[in-house]
Amino acid sequence: MLMKIREATDSDAEAIRTIARDSLGSTYTDFLEPETIDEAVEQWYGDPLADELADDRTLFLLVERDGELAGFSQSELVGQRANTGRLLWLHVHPDHRGDGTGVRLLVRTRERLLEEGADGIQCFVLADNEGGNQFYRSHGFEQAGQREVEIGSETFTENVYVEADLEDEGEWGTVDELTVDGETVYVSYGEAARGSQAPFYVAYSDDDRTDHYAWFCGNCDSIDNAMDAMGRIECNECGNRRKATRWDSSYL
Repeated sequence: MLMKIREATDSDAEAIRTIARDSLGSTYTDFLEPETIDEAVEQWYGDPLADELADDRTLFLLVERDGELAGFSQSELVGQRANTGRLLWLHVHPDHRGDGTGVRLLVRTRERLLEEGADGIQCFVLADNEGGNQFYRSHGFEQAGQREVEIGSETFTENVYVEADLEDEGEWGTVDELTVDGETVYVSYGEAARGSQAPFYVAYSDDDRTDHYAWFCGNCDSIDNAMDAMGRIECNECGNRRKATRWDSSYL
């Protein structure tokens, strides 16, 4: 299944609203009334959305699965030098949950915020959303505080999550067990190499991350790739490429 993650445009506004409504409706109805959800979608993704999409300090990333929009993340850069990246919402449509879409969207959003100059990442999730809190805890984040947020005419508590350490990329605790090309692999999203279309990630054959098995293509979810003696990698499925560097050849 081909995955593509891209920035949203004005033409995606209706899809963003639909995904947000369906995501909130499937996850938050235990503590949000349907009317509150409708108010929230209009408040965040109604008329103000065009200005949000045009703001160069706001980032909306859309994920497509085989050409179908499956989810989006909403982030912003804050501070005088835009030194904090804040992931405000990560919505995955109910039809695309359980296939790694949310993790991949989290990974790419984090990468983009760091590329834009953020030196810290914060993630926000409603305190009553047990699944959302577990999602961030299991992917390298720890709770650092709380804040209040207005949804419709009501006020709710959000938990704030941060990464323990951004200085050592290899220690970021996001590892996914995936079945790829018929093989079970453990993909370490904290160990990435830049590709022409999307990063390549180290894939291990064991969950202890002792046996480097392959490279996982972040563009098409394949481990079918070729690497030469200089560390150049090319995905045989989609053509994603990583160029060699003098450091790569010694590492590999």
